[in-house]
Amino acid sequence: MRYLGIDFGTKNVGLALSDESGVMAFPFRVIPNSKSLVADIVALIKERNVEALVVGRSRSLGGPDNPIETHTAIFLSELGKVWQGQVFREDELYTSREAEQLQGRNEMIDASAATLILNSYFKRLSNKTDNQKTS
Repeated sequence: MRYLGIDFGTKNVGLALSDESGVMAFPFRVIPNSKSLVADIVALIKERNVEALVVGRSRSLGGPDNPIETHTAIFLSELGKVWQGQVFREDELYTSREAEQLQGRNEMIDASAATLILNSYFKRLSNKTDNQKTS
């Protein structure tokens, strides 16, 4: 199952793709957050046979959603009108900062943050599966 990771931003949107087995994420590209964003994402979903999205959940340090989350919710609502696939949310606290520390600041920083979000989701799934096996 192929996943698309999304690091949503008001200016740019970072994208990461998983391998076909859905266990490892890789930076894919950064696209502008424009009026065609939903159409661009749907075209990518079809082109790459994506079955599920993992979208970063933007929260403040104390836990509540921060202002970017309002924009993310609008984007997801618009996307849901034209694509009915699975969408999972994953906390993204400090992913951009972590990506910058790993690679430095460059044009792919948002795609790297999306990769961290997607890999975090896979790790959480793996831990859940491991815990079920030991129970």
